[in-house]
Amino acid sequence: MRRTMIASLLALTAMSAVPAFGQDAPTQQPAPPADAGGQRLRVDITGGIAAPTPIAIPPMPTQAVVNTPAGSTDVLGRQLAEIITNDLRNSGLFKPLNPGQLRPVSMPEVTAPAYDFWGSSGAQALVQGFIRANGDGNLTVGCYLYDVYAKTELTRQGFVVPPSDWRRAAHKCADMVYTRLTGEGPYFDSRVAYVSETGPKNRRIKRLAIMDQDGANHRFLTNGQSIVLTPRFAPNQQSIVYMSYVNKRPSIYVYDIGSGRQRLVVSNANLTFAPRFSPDGRYILFSMAVGGNTDIYRVSSSGGSPQRLTTSPGIDTGGSYSPDGSRIVFESDRSGGQQIYVMNADGSNQQRISFGGGRYATPVWSPKGDLIAFTRISGAFRIGVMSPSGGGEKLLTNAWQDEGPSWSPNGRVIMFFRQGQGNAGRADLWSVDLTGVNERKIPTPLDGSDPGWGPLRP
Repeated sequence: MRRTMIASLLALTAMSAVPAFGQDAPTQQPAPPADAGGQRLRVDITGGIAAPTPIAIPPMPTQAVVNTPAGSTDVLGRQLAEIITNDLRNSGLFKPLNPGQLRPVSMPEVTAPAYDFWGSSGAQALVQGFIRANGDGNLTVGCYLYDVYAKTELTRQGFVVPPSDWRRAAHKCADMVYTRLTGEGPYFDSRVAYVSETGPKNRRIKRLAIMDQDGANHRFLTNGQSIVLTPRFAPNQQSIVYMSYVNKRPSIYVYDIGSGRQRLVVSNANLTFAPRFSPDGRYILFSMAVGGNTDIYRVSSSGGSPQRLTTSPGIDTGGSYSPDGSRIVFESDRSGGQQIYVMNADGSNQQRISFGGGRYATPVWSPKGDLIAFTRISGAFRIGVMSPSGGGEKLLTNAWQDEGPSWSPNGRVIMFFRQGQGNAGRADLWSVDLTGVNERKIPTPLDGSDPGWGPLRP
């Protein structure tokens, strides 16, 4: 009887080891159930900040305790639940039950929840799952989401991962829950490239670094011998484009994450900086100073001759493509101070869109295409958003110096860096969502700046 139950349970998950993530949903997904009031269980992405949805995420049981390169499966089951808990709590939309409110879940309960117990705990939603060590060395993680009030399964997914990717299975599970309950796109299974900083402000060591969006799996990519700035992922996530002061001259390089090799993008004596890939990865947008004037250019990502896109006197920089690649947002001081402009991808139809008080810098288009994030400088530096036409401006932060916004893959959260005051003031990575309420510090081993949030991982 027990063997039959486990076999049926495991059959619901993908069993192939290649690619790294296999997923297999049930043949027939149940219709979205109604809760006790006759409404579908759904999290309000605005009101949920004020009243986050109670959710239970107990440790995941295992069929048999097996030691793996990532740890024993019983310990991994607890850690998987902890990561899912942290992801959902950090979104600001969920209130996971405290460990004292949880109880162990047996393997049979994974697909037959104790609804009465979880209902009495106050949870409205329940996330359960399991972990299993496969004979081929991979791990299988099952993830199930339940509506506690309606006593119904909402969705499920299975993931087959090598032990080194066990954390990704947790992020994928959290993404499944987040997407199903909010209707928003996923963003937990993503990475961030940023500049790791150490030392006094007048002698900072700046190294290129990469990590998961929650700060885990951190590693340095450069040794700090040359200052690096503005790292940005390629759409395929296999490389990062950034500016480096090699030989004390700003130049743009592409770093291949797999091999660790770096290559110069534009080979000339001019200063090049502020690079960013186009959405299809074919081009790199950047700024170049020629003859005392700085304009925006684009070049093939494989190299070649740059194409000039702006010609106005002054400094044009900070270009970012719209998601469909048809337009570019950038900053320019052609009007006497830094302001935000948009233009077609070929440089035509340049129009100013920022008209509030102060200066505007570092504009970046949302992955959804509906908003542009920016740094507004008016005494303090603050992170804000506006529509691509310049309307609906909203400031999201209110600290002394917040700058350098970068969007999450789903366009709901913005990561930026916050500089402390004084010579000893450190720089840290922070995030804020579009409500401006859910603001949190991102853990990094050292100081951090210039975050570049990558796309959702495949």
